[in-house]
Amino acid sequence: LPNSNSGYGFGQDVIYGTFLLQYKAQQKEYLMALTTAEILNIAKLARLHVEESELADYQQDLSAILGFVEQMEQVNVDGVEPMAHPQDMSQSLREDVVTESDQRERFQSIAPATANGLYLVPKVIE
Repeated sequence: LPNSNSGYGFGQDVIYGTFLLQYKAQQKEYLMALTTAEILNIAKLARLHVEESELADYQQDLSAILGFVEQMEQVNVDGVEPMAHPQDMSQSLREDVVTESDQRERFQSIAPATANGLYLVPKVIE
């Protein structure tokens, strides 16, 4: 992987790099090869500037990601119920009640300028 100064527009963090290196080491048979033309088209669509020297890195990384997706598509999910969250939990809710009193007068008393209950600010756009 290129270092973090390579100009990548995505995936600069360590987690992404670690995942990708582990994936490449374990799943080379799933790598889908993207062409240089496809990489350039993806970069154009994403509005990314890609240096010629970075094309091979992008090609390898994006191919590995697509290979991972290909591997996930092969998993048998028959009988697996879709879920919204991995833990079967319910949200504990509180009553919708006012817990603070109206302190507008107090806050506006320390403001530089107010009028009719509104804060006055300097005009910044002509």
